[in-house]
This record gives sequence, structure tokens and C-alpha cells, in this order.
Amino acid sequence: MGQTITEKIFSEHVGKEVYAGEIVRSPIDMVIGNDITTPISIKAFEDVGATKLANPDGFSIVLDHFIPAKDIASANQARISRDFAKKHKMKHFFDEKDMGIEHALLPEKGLVVPGDVIIGADSHTCTHGALGAFSTGMGSTDLAFAMVTGGNWFKVPESIKVVLRGKPGKYVTGKDIILELIRMIGVDGALYKALEFTGDTIAHLSMDDRFSMCNMAIEAGAKNGIVAYDEVTEAFLKDKPLARKPRIHYSDDDAKYVEIVEIDVASLELVIAYPFLPSNGHPISKAVEDKIKIDQAFIGSCTNGRLEDLKTAAEILKGKRVHEDVRLIVTPGTQRIFREAEKLGYIDAIIDAGGVVSNPTCGACLGGYMGILGDNEVAVSTTNRNFVGRMGSRSSKVYLANSAVAAKSALTGYISDPR
Repeated sequence: MGQTITEKIFSEHVGKEVYAGEIVRSPIDMVIGNDITTPISIKAFEDVGATKLANPDGFSIVLDHFIPAKDIASANQARISRDFAKKHKMKHFFDEKDMGIEHALLPEKGLVVPGDVIIGADSHTCTHGALGAFSTGMGSTDLAFAMVTGGNWFKVPESIKVVLRGKPGKYVTGKDIILELIRMIGVDGALYKALEFTGDTIAHLSMDDRFSMCNMAIEAGAKNGIVAYDEVTEAFLKDKPLARKPRIHYSDDDAKYVEIVEIDVASLELVIAYPFLPSNGHPISKAVEDKIKIDQAFIGSCTNGRLEDLKTAAEILKGKRVHEDVRLIVTPGTQRIFREAEKLGYIDAIIDAGGVVSNPTCGACLGGYMGILGDNEVAVSTTNRNFVGRMGSRSSKVYLANSAVAAKSALTGYISDPR
């Protein structure tokens, strides 16, 4: 019987053919922690008397949520991870000295590789499936178990095949595609399933687009999102010092899928997710008709803080000024992205237009810092969630969109079509 790419990855790791629904104990290639979740993992690790990481080269800690520290509590929280990293002489520890949002930084460093099994105590760990890996979020104690043993237990997920057809129109990105998919199937439409992205559209999507799509697989309840290795993946990895040799898998023609969803990307409008769910998607034409006034435009996060996002924003903003009633906040995903954007003139264009550029951080996305919304404020944001109170006050509202929409809206003061 044919296998999906997700089934093949697990089969290779456990040494036998396995299929959806089976419970397996699999070795893990990369465990990812951050400044919020890792201290809990460290405590569990130490509480069981563990003194040594099972796979030190397969464990990374990225301080990315409240770094540089926003207050005393976050400073003390970060210190727990710093002390642990120093004690265990961790090779892959990242803080202010080489910082970035974990799901942008690790692919950049070559630490997540096609064919890997990856876990992280962050729900958006599914981002790394864009590289043809199995990658999923788990709890902090699950991380601790992997720190101690080098592996963990998994239920091999069933797969939904997402067939994308046609060449995307102007400013239609991976963000629009995933918002449309979530609109179609709902926030629990892929519960504990793999979303496998296929179709001729894939060849037209950059790695940045693919990262965005897999990043938000969790917003449909998915266990993981995944895109098969191709020439685009190969080009992305070419200049990176890969931690392991890629193990490339493709789904068989007779692989079993529980559902097939098709999207005509060629005719897809830009998609805006209205409050208070990522599934509350509407075409940009409706948002323009609704005349949604904004107080803040945010471009960044692990979903859309990559170089293409900054390029798009800079092109739209260049030579113009942000609306007097709007705050534009831009957060590059990593320091490397920041520096490259600076060399290419994107940062100057953003700042000259009246935007502010922050250090790489998850802060604004989860309502932590660097862009918190006040009472009754409205934001258009390239982040991944728009739940009640997600970016600040419980009376605030967040509309999810791509970077082009956010940049154009910053200029007009209303959610606007950048085309």
C-alpha cells in the first residue's frame, strides 16, 4: 500500500513501514525550545535526575519572545535557559548575540533539514514542514522527555491532500492561500492530520510562501503541514551548513488521504481574516467595502517576518508617508534578514515612510510587547492569530492579512487593496 510523505518520514525513523493511526516511538532530529517554554522543560529534565542531554546537537534554545527582556520576570525567565545552555555547553543556543524568531532562525542556520522529525514547545513549529520535514508542536514536558531520551511517542497522522492550482495573481501569497484553506475547512478541519500541500501552484511559491502556509497549518488544527522537496527547496538550502544530510521523500501515487481539498489559486483574491478567528476569511474587496479603519499595521512574526515581506512593504511604502492616525511596526524575523533588508534599502524605505523597525521578536504577535494594542484599537497584522485579546486589550480587534495589504493599509488608514 502506498504511503504519504509523512508516513515515509516516520517509517524511515522507526525502521519499518508505518501508516496513519499507528503509535510509534521515533527518534527526534531537532528539539526546539524558547524563552517561555524551555524553563518548564528544564525543570522536568532536572526533576527526573537527568544530567546529560541524549542528543545535545539535536537540541536548540532560541530566546525570541521577550528578548531583550521586557521586564524583570522575563529577564529571570531567560536566565534559566542561559544557565542551562552554559552548563551543558550547548552548541545551538541563540539569544541577543545571534537572535531571531525560532521558526525563521533555524531554517536559516541549516538546523532543520528535509526528512527530519522535529518538535518544539511552540505550536507554530509546524513551519519547518515547508522543507519536507515532519515538524510539530508539543508540550514542555514532551520536550523534556525528548531531552532525556532523544525521542518521543507519536500517533502517525492521517493526511489531507491540498491541491493548489494555477499561478497566483499579483500580491497573492502563501498567507492568502492558507487563510483561504482555513476559511474552507475551519479551525478544526484538519484536527491531528497532516496538511500536504501539492499541485502546480507550488512551483510558483517561494520558500517564504511555503513557510507561511505550513506555519499556519496549526490554525486549522493540523498536526503538521508539509511540502515536498523540489528545486525551490534545493536552492534555499544550497548556501547553508546543513546539520544533517537531507532525506528526501515523496508521497506515492496510491497513498491514502482522508480528504482532498482543491483551491483555484489563479482566481484567488487577497484574503483578510476578520476577528476573532483565522477561519473568518473574506476577500479584500469586502474589506475595502467595509471601510475598516485601523490604528496599527504590523508586519512581522514567524508567519511573515521574512525578507520577501520586508521587500514588499518597502516597495509599497517607498516615497510615501504612513497615515497620521496609524502606527506601522515592522519586525524582521532574524538579524540576518534585518541586515540584508538594510543593505537592499528596505529598512530606509520603511523608516522614511514613518514606520518603526524593532529587533526580531515574537512580542507583538502574542500581545507581549513591541506593539500591544490598547482598548478598542484595530490592527491589520501579518501574524497568525486574531483571537480575543491576542495582541493586547480584549476589546481590540486584529485583522490578519499579508504584508502588501498591511503596508498599503498603513498608508491609507483603512484596510486597503495594494493592487
